[in-house]
Amino acid sequence: MNAIYEAGGELDLAVTLPDHQARAKSGRIYLDRFCEQHAIPLVKSRNVNDQAVIDAVKAAEIDWLFIIGWSQIAREGILSAPRMGALGIHPTLLPEGRGRAPIPWAILKGLSRTGVTLFKLDEGVDTGPILDQAIVPLDGSTTATWLYSATEEAAVELIRAAFPKVMAGSLQPRPQDDSKASTWEGRRPEDGRIDLEGSVHDAERLIRAVTRPYPGAFVDEDGPRTVIWRATVAQPGDDVEGSKALSFPDGVLLALEWDTEDIVVPG
Repeated sequence: MNAIYEAGGELDLAVTLPDHQARAKSGRIYLDRFCEQHAIPLVKSRNVNDQAVIDAVKAAEIDWLFIIGWSQIAREGILSAPRMGALGIHPTLLPEGRGRAPIPWAILKGLSRTGVTLFKLDEGVDTGPILDQAIVPLDGSTTATWLYSATEEAAVELIRAAFPKVMAGSLQPRPQDDSKASTWEGRRPEDGRIDLEGSVHDAERLIRAVTRPYPGAFVDEDGPRTVIWRATVAQPGDDVEGSKALSFPDGVLLALEWDTEDIVVPG
Protein backbone atom coordinates (compact mmCIF):
# COMPACT_ATOMS: atom_id res chain seq x y z
CA MET A 1 0.00 0.00 0.00
CA ASN A 2 2.87 2.36 0.78
CA ALA A 3 4.48 1.42 -2.54
CA ILE A 4 1.33 2.40 -4.44
CA TYR A 5 1.39 5.86 -2.87
CA GLU A 6 5.13 6.17 -3.42
CA ALA A 7 4.47 5.40 -7.10
CA GLY A 8 2.00 8.29 -7.29
CA GLY A 9 -1.16 6.24 -6.93
CA GLU A 10 -4.10 6.38 -4.57
CA LEU A 11 -6.48 3.84 -3.07
CA ASP A 12 -10.23 4.38 -3.06
CA LEU A 13 -11.05 1.49 -0.72
CA ALA A 14 -9.34 -1.02 1.57
CA VAL A 15 -10.71 -4.34 2.81
CA THR A 16 -9.34 -6.36 5.71
CA LEU A 17 -10.37 -9.00 8.24
CA PRO A 18 -12.19 -8.11 11.47
CA ASP A 19 -9.75 -7.32 14.27
CA HIS A 20 -10.39 -10.58 16.16
CA GLN A 21 -9.78 -12.84 13.17
CA ALA A 22 -6.43 -14.52 12.32
CA ARG A 23 -4.59 -12.81 15.17
CA ALA A 24 -1.87 -15.48 15.21
CA LYS A 25 -1.49 -15.76 11.43
CA SER A 26 1.98 -15.03 10.02
CA GLY A 27 2.08 -11.56 8.48
CA ARG A 28 -1.19 -10.35 10.04
CA ILE A 29 -1.47 -6.61 9.30
CA TYR A 30 -3.92 -4.03 10.66
CA LEU A 31 -4.80 -1.28 8.18
CA ASP A 32 -6.67 1.19 10.38
CA ARG A 33 -3.88 3.74 10.90
CA PHE A 34 -2.79 3.74 7.25
CA CYS A 35 -6.38 4.22 6.09
CA GLU A 36 -6.95 7.03 8.57
CA GLN A 37 -3.79 8.82 7.41
CA HIS A 38 -4.83 8.62 3.76
CA ALA A 39 -8.60 9.00 4.23
CA ILE A 40 -9.29 5.58 2.71
CA PRO A 41 -12.66 3.94 3.52
CA LEU A 42 -11.97 0.64 5.30
CA VAL A 43 -14.30 -2.36 5.15
CA LYS A 44 -13.81 -5.29 7.53
CA SER A 45 -15.14 -8.65 6.43
CA ARG A 46 -14.45 -12.26 7.33
CA ASN A 47 -14.34 -13.27 3.66
CA VAL A 48 -13.21 -11.40 0.54
CA ASN A 49 -16.19 -12.90 -1.33
CA ASP A 50 -18.84 -11.51 1.02
CA GLN A 51 -21.58 -9.49 -0.63
CA ALA A 52 -20.70 -6.46 1.50
CA VAL A 53 -17.22 -6.43 -0.05
CA ILE A 54 -18.59 -6.81 -3.58
CA ASP A 55 -21.06 -3.97 -2.98
CA ALA A 56 -18.32 -1.72 -1.57
CA VAL A 57 -16.04 -2.32 -4.58
CA LYS A 58 -18.85 -1.58 -7.02
CA ALA A 59 -19.92 1.53 -5.12
CA ALA A 60 -16.33 2.87 -5.18
CA GLU A 61 -16.21 2.36 -8.97
CA ILE A 62 -12.72 0.86 -8.72
CA ASP A 63 -10.69 0.18 -11.86
CA TRP A 64 -8.25 -2.36 -10.42
CA LEU A 65 -8.70 -4.38 -7.23
CA PHE A 66 -5.51 -5.70 -5.58
CA ILE A 67 -6.14 -8.88 -3.59
CA ILE A 68 -2.90 -9.46 -1.68
CA GLY A 69 -2.38 -11.42 1.52
CA TRP A 70 -5.80 -13.10 1.56
CA SER A 71 -5.67 -16.89 1.96
CA GLN A 72 -9.19 -17.24 0.53
CA ILE A 73 -9.84 -18.01 -3.14
CA ALA A 74 -11.53 -15.06 -4.86
CA ARG A 75 -14.75 -16.06 -6.65
CA GLU A 76 -16.41 -14.65 -9.74
CA GLY A 77 -18.53 -12.12 -7.85
CA ILE A 78 -15.59 -10.18 -6.44
CA LEU A 79 -13.39 -10.71 -9.52
CA SER A 80 -15.98 -9.04 -11.75
CA ALA A 81 -16.74 -6.18 -9.36
CA PRO A 82 -13.89 -3.82 -10.44
CA ARG A 83 -13.97 -2.28 -13.91
CA MET A 84 -10.65 -3.65 -15.19
CA GLY A 85 -10.16 -6.73 -13.03
CA ALA A 86 -8.37 -8.00 -9.95
CA LEU A 87 -4.61 -8.38 -9.48
CA GLY A 88 -2.73 -10.61 -7.08
CA ILE A 89 0.80 -11.29 -5.89
CA HIS A 90 2.05 -14.86 -5.50
CA PRO A 91 5.50 -15.61 -3.97
CA THR A 92 6.73 -17.96 -6.69
CA LEU A 93 7.69 -17.60 -10.33
CA LEU A 94 4.38 -18.75 -11.78
CA PRO A 95 3.42 -21.10 -13.32
CA GLU A 96 5.81 -22.94 -10.98
CA GLY A 97 4.53 -23.34 -7.44
CA ARG A 98 0.83 -22.65 -7.72
CA GLY A 99 -1.00 -23.33 -4.48
CA ARG A 100 0.02 -23.25 -0.85
CA ALA A 101 3.13 -22.98 1.34
CA PRO A 102 5.32 -21.44 -1.39
CA ILE A 103 8.17 -20.39 0.91
CA PRO A 104 8.73 -23.74 2.67
CA TRP A 105 8.36 -25.68 -0.58
CA ALA A 106 10.90 -23.53 -2.44
CA ILE A 107 13.49 -24.50 0.19
CA LEU A 108 12.41 -28.13 0.52
CA LYS A 109 12.66 -28.60 -3.24
CA GLY A 110 16.18 -27.20 -3.27
CA LEU A 111 15.40 -24.56 -5.90
CA SER A 112 18.14 -22.20 -7.02
CA ARG A 113 15.68 -19.35 -7.34
CA THR A 114 12.12 -18.32 -6.65
CA GLY A 115 10.42 -14.94 -6.78
CA VAL A 116 7.14 -13.08 -6.85
CA THR A 117 4.58 -12.78 -9.62
CA LEU A 118 2.08 -10.00 -10.26
CA PHE A 119 -0.82 -11.54 -12.17
CA LYS A 120 -4.43 -11.00 -13.10
CA LEU A 121 -6.71 -13.17 -11.02
CA ASP A 122 -9.14 -15.59 -12.59
CA GLU A 123 -11.32 -18.31 -11.02
CA GLY A 124 -8.46 -20.81 -10.92
CA VAL A 125 -5.82 -21.02 -8.20
CA ASP A 126 -2.84 -18.88 -9.30
CA THR A 127 -3.63 -19.57 -12.96
CA GLY A 128 -4.28 -16.06 -14.32
CA PRO A 129 -2.14 -14.21 -16.89
CA ILE A 130 1.16 -12.72 -15.72
CA LEU A 131 1.92 -9.00 -15.75
CA ASP A 132 5.40 -8.94 -14.21
CA GLN A 133 7.83 -10.94 -12.06
CA ALA A 134 10.82 -10.43 -9.78
CA ILE A 135 13.46 -13.09 -9.06
CA VAL A 136 14.80 -14.01 -5.61
CA PRO A 137 17.94 -16.23 -5.63
CA LEU A 138 18.25 -19.16 -3.21
CA ASP A 139 21.15 -21.26 -1.97
CA GLY A 140 21.88 -24.08 0.44
CA SER A 141 21.71 -21.79 3.47
CA THR A 142 18.38 -20.06 2.74
CA THR A 143 15.94 -20.08 5.65
CA ALA A 144 12.22 -19.45 5.73
CA THR A 145 12.87 -16.40 7.91
CA TRP A 146 15.08 -14.81 5.27
CA LEU A 147 12.93 -15.87 2.32
CA TYR A 148 9.72 -14.63 3.93
CA SER A 149 11.29 -11.18 4.28
CA ALA A 150 12.96 -11.29 0.86
CA THR A 151 9.75 -12.11 -1.00
CA GLU A 152 7.89 -9.36 0.88
CA GLU A 153 10.55 -6.85 -0.15
CA ALA A 154 10.50 -8.13 -3.73
CA ALA A 155 6.71 -7.80 -3.84
CA VAL A 156 6.91 -4.18 -2.64
CA GLU A 157 9.53 -3.35 -5.27
CA LEU A 158 7.47 -5.10 -7.94
CA ILE A 159 4.36 -3.08 -7.05
CA ARG A 160 6.37 0.14 -6.92
CA ALA A 161 7.77 -0.48 -10.42
CA ALA A 162 4.68 -2.02 -12.01
CA PHE A 163 1.90 0.19 -10.65
CA PRO A 164 2.42 3.16 -13.01
CA LYS A 165 2.61 0.76 -15.96
CA VAL A 166 -0.58 -1.00 -14.90
CA MET A 167 -2.39 2.31 -14.65
CA ALA A 168 -1.05 3.37 -18.06
CA GLY A 169 -2.00 0.06 -19.62
CA SER A 170 1.55 -0.59 -20.78
CA LEU A 171 1.92 -3.93 -18.96
CA GLN A 172 0.18 -6.51 -21.10
CA PRO A 173 -0.85 -9.75 -19.37
CA ARG A 174 0.67 -12.89 -20.87
CA PRO A 175 -0.94 -16.33 -20.43
CA GLN A 176 0.78 -18.83 -18.18
CA ASP A 177 2.35 -21.85 -19.89
CA ASP A 178 0.34 -24.67 -18.34
CA SER A 179 2.84 -27.25 -19.63
CA LYS A 180 5.37 -25.81 -17.16
CA ALA A 181 2.95 -25.51 -14.25
CA SER A 182 3.32 -27.21 -10.88
CA THR A 183 1.01 -27.14 -7.86
CA TRP A 184 2.33 -27.27 -4.30
CA GLU A 185 0.13 -28.69 -1.56
CA GLY A 186 -0.64 -27.07 1.77
CA ARG A 187 1.42 -28.01 4.80
CA ARG A 188 0.42 -28.67 8.41
CA PRO A 189 2.45 -28.19 11.59
CA GLU A 190 2.75 -31.99 11.85
CA ASP A 191 4.61 -32.03 8.52
CA GLY A 192 7.54 -30.57 10.45
CA ARG A 193 8.33 -33.91 12.14
CA ILE A 194 12.00 -34.83 11.63
CA ASP A 195 12.54 -38.38 10.33
CA LEU A 196 15.43 -39.79 12.35
CA GLU A 197 15.58 -42.76 9.99
CA GLY A 198 16.04 -40.49 6.97
CA SER A 199 18.91 -38.31 5.77
CA VAL A 200 20.61 -35.73 7.96
CA HIS A 201 20.69 -33.41 4.96
CA ASP A 202 16.92 -33.67 4.49
CA ALA A 203 16.43 -32.88 8.19
CA GLU A 204 18.68 -29.81 7.98
CA ARG A 205 16.74 -28.58 4.93
CA LEU A 206 13.40 -29.17 6.69
CA ILE A 207 14.57 -27.10 9.67
CA ARG A 208 15.49 -24.21 7.36
CA ALA A 209 12.20 -24.53 5.46
CA VAL A 210 9.81 -24.37 8.42
CA THR A 211 11.69 -22.17 10.88
CA ARG A 212 10.17 -18.88 12.03
CA PRO A 213 7.65 -17.49 11.15
CA TYR A 214 6.42 -21.08 10.63
CA PRO A 215 5.81 -23.65 13.41
CA GLY A 216 9.25 -25.26 13.17
CA ALA A 217 10.71 -28.75 12.69
CA PHE A 218 10.59 -31.07 15.69
CA VAL A 219 11.36 -34.39 17.34
CA ASP A 220 9.36 -35.81 20.22
CA GLU A 221 10.65 -39.36 20.71
CA ASP A 222 11.44 -40.36 24.30
CA GLY A 223 10.30 -37.16 25.96
CA PRO A 224 8.91 -33.67 25.43
CA ARG A 225 8.79 -32.23 21.93
CA THR A 226 11.90 -30.33 20.87
CA VAL A 227 11.38 -27.71 18.18
CA ILE A 228 14.62 -26.97 16.36
CA TRP A 229 14.85 -23.52 14.80
CA ARG A 230 18.43 -23.65 13.55
CA ALA A 231 20.89 -26.49 13.01
CA THR A 232 23.95 -27.59 11.05
CA VAL A 233 25.26 -30.91 9.79
CA ALA A 234 28.28 -31.99 11.87
CA GLN A 235 31.52 -32.27 9.94
CA PRO A 236 34.28 -34.85 10.58
CA GLY A 237 36.26 -33.77 13.59
CA ASP A 238 33.51 -31.63 15.13
CA ASP A 239 33.22 -31.98 18.89
CA VAL A 240 29.61 -32.95 19.54
CA GLU A 241 30.13 -33.76 23.22
CA GLY A 242 27.61 -31.84 25.31
CA SER A 243 25.76 -30.54 22.25
CA LYS A 244 22.14 -31.25 21.40
CA ALA A 245 22.83 -33.70 18.60
CA LEU A 246 20.54 -35.92 16.52
CA SER A 247 21.94 -39.05 14.90
CA PHE A 248 20.92 -40.16 11.41
CA PRO A 249 22.06 -43.09 9.27
CA ASP A 250 24.26 -40.73 7.22
CA GLY A 251 25.44 -38.22 9.80
CA VAL A 252 24.83 -36.09 12.88
CA LEU A 253 22.78 -32.91 13.14
CA LEU A 254 23.81 -30.28 15.68
CA ALA A 255 20.99 -28.10 16.99
CA LEU A 256 22.03 -24.45 17.35
CA GLU A 257 18.69 -23.02 18.55
CA TRP A 258 15.75 -24.93 19.95
CA ASP A 259 12.80 -24.90 22.35
CA THR A 260 11.36 -27.72 24.40
CA GLU A 261 7.59 -28.02 24.55
CA ASP A 262 5.39 -30.15 26.79
CA ILE A 263 3.07 -32.38 24.79
CA VAL A 264 -0.45 -32.79 26.17
CA VAL A 265 -2.05 -36.09 25.12
CA PRO A 266 -5.88 -36.03 25.25
CA GLY A 267 -7.20 -38.50 27.85
